[in-house]
Amino acid sequence: MSIRTSKGLLIPAATLALMAGLTTPALADAATTEPVATATANAEDTAVQPGPPAEPEETDLIEVGDPEAPTGEAEWPVGKPDPGPAAEHCTPGGVYRPISKGGKFHKGVGPTNSNYNGTSRTAKSRFEAEVTAKVGISVSAGLKVKASAMVAEIEQEYSVNLSLELTAKLGNVITVDTPAKKTTHAKYGVYRLKHKGKSYSYYSNCSTTAKKTITSYTPYRVGWYIWES
Repeated sequence: MSIRTSKGLLIPAATLALMAGLTTPALADAATTEPVATATANAEDTAVQPGPPAEPEETDLIEVGDPEAPTGEAEWPVGKPDPGPAAEHCTPGGVYRPISKGGKFHKGVGPTNSNYNGTSRTAKSRFEAEVTAKVGISVSAGLKVKASAMVAEIEQEYSVNLSLELTAKLGNVITVDTPAKKTTHAKYGVYRLKHKGKSYSYYSNCSTTAKKTITSYTPYRVGWYIWES
């Protein structure tokens, strides 16, 4: 069987059927498709971690509310007599020297969200930040300089970009895969880098206070922490 076109050409019906098949998308078999949740993701961190975020082990951490303020102790000691005219003289003040860098720690903002995939195939889980909050520096007691001075020393020593404070904002959305029969957990917040250093103070006669090891956690990126169970 042939069909005459508007220009008088005869085209076999089988050819027309083949041409139609090239331009018409095939339909999926609805019986094999399971419903999944879908959403648009926009986040920095999508890697699945082996478990919940690690908590700092230190118990004497101080949350620095004002990044420019000292942590509560005097910036330099007082009460020492000034040296005589022929004695050595130093400008009194605090010192911080970085000595090591550690890993990254996530400080969450708002509740932890979870989604269980009860289907037999991978599904999409969508999570949205529910609060806005600022995360600053945590530092152990004994720092003899301002937090901003400590951060500057760490950045110079390890060539990293840190912040005195970062804001995790309401409404940030992430979409991740959840394997079959698994639960995905998501916590929004700020990643902070751990560092250790020595802090002490100079007297005017150039003697120093005892050098104390300082542990700090400094913000460097806003993002999600994702894990499965």
